[in-house]
Amino acid sequence: MMLRRGFILFLPRLVGLLVVACCLVSIVYMLACTPKGDNQQLVLPRAHSPTVKEGYEAILQEREEQHRNYIISLKKQIAQLKAELQGRNEQLKNVQDQYPDSLDIRLDNSNPEKVQANLLAFLRSQVDKAEVHSGVKLSTEYAAVPFESFTLQKVYQLETGLTRHPEEKPVRKDKRDELIEVIELAVGSLNKPEGDSNAKHHVYTASDFIEGIYRTEKDKGTLYELTFKGDTKHQFKKIVLFRPFGPVMKVKNEDVNMADTVINVIVPLAKRASKFRQFMQNFREMGIQQDGRIHLTVVYFGKEQMNEVRAILENTSKSANFKNFTFIQLNEEFSRGKGLDIGARFWKGSNVVLFFCDVDIYFTAEFLNSCRLNTQPGKKVFYPVLFSQYNPSIIYGHHDSIPSLEQQLIIKKETGFWRDFGFGMTCQYRSDFINIGGFDLDIKGWGGEDVHLYRKYLHSNLIVIRTPVRGLFHLWHEKQCLDELTPEQYKMCMQSKAMNEGSHGQLGMLVFKQEIETHLHRQKLSNKKT
Repeated sequence: MMLRRGFILFLPRLVGLLVVACCLVSIVYMLACTPKGDNQQLVLPRAHSPTVKEGYEAILQEREEQHRNYIISLKKQIAQLKAELQGRNEQLKNVQDQYPDSLDIRLDNSNPEKVQANLLAFLRSQVDKAEVHSGVKLSTEYAAVPFESFTLQKVYQLETGLTRHPEEKPVRKDKRDELIEVIELAVGSLNKPEGDSNAKHHVYTASDFIEGIYRTEKDKGTLYELTFKGDTKHQFKKIVLFRPFGPVMKVKNEDVNMADTVINVIVPLAKRASKFRQFMQNFREMGIQQDGRIHLTVVYFGKEQMNEVRAILENTSKSANFKNFTFIQLNEEFSRGKGLDIGARFWKGSNVVLFFCDVDIYFTAEFLNSCRLNTQPGKKVFYPVLFSQYNPSIIYGHHDSIPSLEQQLIIKKETGFWRDFGFGMTCQYRSDFINIGGFDLDIKGWGGEDVHLYRKYLHSNLIVIRTPVRGLFHLWHEKQCLDELTPEQYKMCMQSKAMNEGSHGQLGMLVFKQEIETHLHRQKLSNKKT
């Protein structure tokens, strides 16, 4: 906005300078081409000189050469000014394209009609910019924006992640409402009589819709192409619609001070002392040394390995001079939901950010700040999508050795995946957790409690922030699915186990390992013969 106003104020000055420059060039040209006055008369040779004629010719030739040089110089200056003027015009056009006065869509309540007209012009310009009427030259095959297709019942999509299917019913309300609106609008448009014709025509309904395709250009809008049945078997009606995106609008601008915002990291645990030692190394470096605004609550189930776990915690406390921890011991069967619930309610201080965490999680100091910035009491809760590590022995099986843990934490498709089916790691204020009712304590063992809490938040008026984060990792470990789990829990556990081992290609290499080795053996024999 400031750039646009400054340029508009500078524009009259620029035009004025160019006019003055053109006037100066004209004056110079007139002076150069005007005969000299009496005080600059030519020094002529004397009348009785024998070389009078040759002298006049030499002087005239010299003066003609001077005029010719002046003209050449002026032409060069005029050409330079024209080139500069053309460059200025191109700069002006570029700025007008970026900040067009005709599309000034500032929310000026003093002239609502102009605002409405400018907004309409902007939306129409979005259609011209998008790839609707003609194609756009793209640098690579990866730059193309693919379409997705849909019918009345199904959506066929490329970007499925791990929770969606290649073919599925549009379960998200916004997507379902979007496609229903587009079909209804297309039907209404087809049934609208063209011109003043009173002739009877086919009345279209949603049942005449065959299929549609759509794609979204993030900065322009969504293009829809819908196909309907025609009057005969081989005739069709096709309608193209475009939903233009409006201009970016500032919603708010605020300073956020997180200097005194403490995070209470709650970890439910049973046994797994070696994993807890690894977790505490990460907690010490990222939480204590780099962040410093953190509290740790460990809720331990049972007594087996308890003394070892407590010793690890106390040693870290002494060596790092860290006193902000709580150790709670329960003599009962492990329940993740109950452990987190007890840990959250045990806190006696002021309202605090709760980070529900597991012992096989690695986090960075940057993630802790994301945890703070994406939570707000009574307003927002944070459900990050963490990056889950594949089995290192599969990823680095062809290497001489497995790299260190820090070197393994790389976000690539060969090293892991976004765990978008998991909802266990979450940040929220304690007040929101208490008000929502906490965990369902009837759920025992592994799985289910996190989804139940997530749904509670979705059914509330709180904003749920769900996004992949680069500083939160699930470290690979061999997963055991116990027989005492319910059938639904056991199924969820096995699905999670299958996802954790490796990528599609890596698992395929294991399946065809014998075939690959046979091929390599044949190649060696063939090379020996030759």
